[in-house]
Amino acid sequence: MAQAQREMAAAAAVEAVDVVIIGAGVSGLYQLYKMRELGLNARILEAGGGVGGTWYWNRYPGARFDSESYSYAYSFSEELLQEWNWTEHYSGQPENERYLNFMADKFKLKPHIHFNARLKSAVYDEGANRWDLETETGEHLRTQFLISAVGILSATHMPKIAGIERFKGKSFHTSRWPHEPVDFAGKRVGIIGSGATAVQLIPEIAKNVGHLTVFQRTANYCCPLRNAKIDDETQAKIKADYPEIFRRCHSTFAAFMQEFDPRKTFDLSREERYAFYEEIWAQPGFTKWFGCFHDIMIDSAANEDYAEFVRNKIRARIKDPVLAEKLVPKDHPFGAKRIPMETNYYEVYNQDNVLLVDVRADPIEQITEKGVKTGQAEYEFDILIYATGFDAITGELTRIDIRGVGGESLKARWADGPRTYLTLQTAGFPNFFIVNGAVFCNFTRCAEVVAEWVSGCIGYLRDQNLQRIEATPEAEEAWTEHAESLTEGMIFTKTDSWFMGTNVDGKKRTFLFYAGGAPAFREKCAEVAAQGYAGFRLS
Repeated sequence: MAQAQREMAAAAAVEAVDVVIIGAGVSGLYQLYKMRELGLNARILEAGGGVGGTWYWNRYPGARFDSESYSYAYSFSEELLQEWNWTEHYSGQPENERYLNFMADKFKLKPHIHFNARLKSAVYDEGANRWDLETETGEHLRTQFLISAVGILSATHMPKIAGIERFKGKSFHTSRWPHEPVDFAGKRVGIIGSGATAVQLIPEIAKNVGHLTVFQRTANYCCPLRNAKIDDETQAKIKADYPEIFRRCHSTFAAFMQEFDPRKTFDLSREERYAFYEEIWAQPGFTKWFGCFHDIMIDSAANEDYAEFVRNKIRARIKDPVLAEKLVPKDHPFGAKRIPMETNYYEVYNQDNVLLVDVRADPIEQITEKGVKTGQAEYEFDILIYATGFDAITGELTRIDIRGVGGESLKARWADGPRTYLTLQTAGFPNFFIVNGAVFCNFTRCAEVVAEWVSGCIGYLRDQNLQRIEATPEAEEAWTEHAESLTEGMIFTKTDSWFMGTNVDGKKRTFLFYAGGAPAFREKCAEVAAQGYAGFRLS
């Protein structure tokens, strides 16, 4: 009798819903909106204490958009577009978090979000055609459809350095920045890493730090952001121009406002090329990358011509020529790694209280109680910051125990790299959609496309009285081969980076994004839907 009562109590404690979405970031919020629009009983499980995803967790000083604020905005609601005022062309983390809260409040999404609810496991029940979920706090849910919106840069990656736990001062990863202000005044600060996050952070903390030491493994092609405030006149123009802004993003390869120049680099004389380089260098944002000649991404000689132009721009900003050469990238092509957008980054190294340590020449051996020990010296710190990036694209998902048909785990399924169909499903995991943003694309632009496709798919299943959708192994194999073929000849594949998964020990080296471009991706998704979801098994 007691056992029966316990089983009844356990069953009563399980919340049964139509849809569970993992993550309340940009993708998850819009996906929830679309599910509610269909009239479905939907929930978000969010590990954090608030909405925002990337813009909730990454609250380090200097964190901001590097695509234009208005190109990153949701496009689905004219009211939202007109009610929200962006204050900067490239807005900072506090404003971005406020924007996502504004959206969630406007559409009354928060009552359907379970905060501080990190998903521990998801197990597919084949007999009932349902997913059984458990959070790390012991919450249980049962759902027909499970949608992952965990983001592409959410699984914090800590370096494998001996002694990390021994440090006696304050230490944290940039993506787990304290919610309370950190006082750097007069402090000895060390920062490990010099990628896009560090490039935003370093100029901010260098303003009042006692002494700053930057441990750099790889120099990057950092380009000036050229941010500016938005005045009232510009605000009105942006709001009037939203249809054109989104039309422009819709037409470009990566859904940014910039598009590669169709000319070939060496069809122009040196004088003409350098005049063009100077022209795009003076522009804000990613124009220095996505506005350059298209062949810099496939032609090594063309890439080197522009890369040397960028190197000379860097050299010109560093007073010490020896130090300048340490900050100039020479081991990879321009654009093979993510291009960090910066404001006064290089000028920091002209300060007397800033030191650059090249860890290729002098590797870090261990973290000590007092700081960082390299082969040649020991550096003492009050605060130690890890700007060491993420286990991108797959990391957050494979840290959850997700088990599909026959109990197969997603982690094991993806041991040799992610295998999907349309980036949206993986064979053997029915009714499980992945909307992580695995397309090389301006994030919100493709997040909307995917959320709308998933919404349309689930609506179709309900209209047809179907219970289950699953990518076929054949469709998954064909898509994976297609995606891999797109990277042939691209400079991305010639360089180790988080794009390729090589920043994480033991991770399969493969390009983690779909490289066909946003227009081609949209076209393929629309074609599959129009054909009654070809490549999926519906039942």
